[in-house]
Amino acid sequence: MLMAAQQELLATTADLALAFVLGALIGVERQWRQRTAGLRTNTLVAVGAAIFVNLGWRIGGDPELARIVAYVISGIGFLGAGTIMKEGVNVRGLNTAATIWGSAAVGACAGSGQWAPAIIAAAFVLAANTLLRPVANQINRLPTGDSTETTATVFLIVRRGLEGDIQEQASDILDAAGYPVREFSMRPFGTVETEMRATLLPSHIEEDELDRAIQALEQIPGVQQIFWNQNPGGG
Repeated sequence: MLMAAQQELLATTADLALAFVLGALIGVERQWRQRTAGLRTNTLVAVGAAIFVNLGWRIGGDPELARIVAYVISGIGFLGAGTIMKEGVNVRGLNTAATIWGSAAVGACAGSGQWAPAIIAAAFVLAANTLLRPVANQINRLPTGDSTETTATVFLIVRRGLEGDIQEQASDILDAAGYPVREFSMRPFGTVETEMRATLLPSHIEEDELDRAIQALEQIPGVQQIFWNQNPGGG
């Protein structure tokens, strides 16, 4: 009995691992093309579906329990849809919706007494949201043949006489954030200040990441004002 349970657990782990890998492979292509449902979303959906199917296989002898799980699946679908929001051309919340679905699968496993599969499933959901996040960010920076790159320009109003030090520090901060500077330009701004323009290399812009870099730039001594904007078409 113990040996059979261990074999079933290994089979569950293998099934979820396969779903994780294949979902990630599909998601890599979507992420590279900068589509809304990318690496993490496709991985989470694949893992969630695998969890539910595996659970149904395990509890196949209990029709009532299987019916309840089916209700959970459809109900969570509506809940997840409520977390998806469209803001202009951007769609937010897909990963959250997919995570909710994965969490529901984990809860269904736990509630039906399948503790070990619940723990394994939770590990895969967490892996999709943590281990794949930096991978997705790196893919986002790759140029694609069917999408438009974006050039961002950072504007800094600085005290005159400090331009050299500020340029060096700003370059280091932006480079560390993954947004290297293509060129700097400067012009007088009033009588005691200079406007510096840092034009970044064309890339896929993650607004939250760049905003964090801007916050770091604001801490440089001599920086009076700072903001950024972006223009499509690489320049």
